[in-house]
Amino acid sequence: MRILYVGDDWIGSNARSLADGFRQAGHEVLVVDSTPVTLPARLSPPWLYAKATRRRAPRTTERLHAEIDGAAAAFRPDLLFAFKSVHLDQRRLLATPAARRVHYSPDDVANPANITSNYLAHEADWDLVVTTKRHNVPELRERGVRAVAFVRSAYDPAWHHRAARRGGREFLAGFVGVCRPDRRADLVALARKYGDRMLIRGPGWRRVPELRTTGAVVAGPVYGQHYSAVIAAVTANLVLLNSDNRDTHTCRTFEVPAAGGLFVGERTDEHAELLRDTAECFLFGEPAELPEILDWCAANPEKAAVVAEAGHRRIVEGGHRYVDRAREILAALEGLA
Repeated sequence: MRILYVGDDWIGSNARSLADGFRQAGHEVLVVDSTPVTLPARLSPPWLYAKATRRRAPRTTERLHAEIDGAAAAFRPDLLFAFKSVHLDQRRLLATPAARRVHYSPDDVANPANITSNYLAHEADWDLVVTTKRHNVPELRERGVRAVAFVRSAYDPAWHHRAARRGGREFLAGFVGVCRPDRRADLVALARKYGDRMLIRGPGWRRVPELRTTGAVVAGPVYGQHYSAVIAAVTANLVLLNSDNRDTHTCRTFEVPAAGGLFVGERTDEHAELLRDTAECFLFGEPAELPEILDWCAANPEKAAVVAEAGHRRIVEGGHRYVDRAREILAALEGLA
């Protein structure tokens, strides 16, 4: 199958990993990078335009559509696959010559931050809408979508694998992810308790003044293979969900164990299905439970490593790579015939 793939193509992006997943599944894939529209460079004219208007710069969007049109004319795809392409002109995107058209959303499609009025006006015109949120399935059907497929998030073996530790520092607890209001207070409290044994990395954390006096190591985001090297330096890796997306699992659910890290995450039905509590991971219902888990890890590092090893095996042997998800998506598409 020839797949024209529209999605962000920066190193470490989930869109890039899924595109490679389709290639690994045996298909010919041509990627058109949507990053200039979806994530314009900070302080660039398109970025300033988006901040001022809450819309994407028309010239940048037109250039991307022209690239898609040119690629489609030369490549003659069997399938148009769009990874969270809600900021593009949906009518024009759906007019791309292809036998089938699939839209994929890694985020909650009921969250206004993840949709646009233009996307909603044409959502039902896609042959298949793929979501990583189980609760989105009935919601999408109620919105008139013809066919919906639920697939979980995944990990990319190219980035998420056991890696040698870099530098001399080791940390008892660590979190890698975006600074969000629903995470801030809990991580600040842990940083105050564990000080320099705590690592926090991701966008926005260095702007949190309460962290500056805790002694915790705070740094910017980390992507690709560097992510696995960071996981290697942490005994207990926190997996925190996005409440705005009503997450019951996330990419980190798979990435942390795949990189050999000990998964310490929120107790949800999906997490409980994927990993056995206290045998392959540690689950918590309230943040107040975390100190007990972390103190146990500090007192029992060898046992914590055994749990991490079991979790690693469960994920890497469980069919959770992006190539596995690509096959699931194409199976769902074939089922529509």
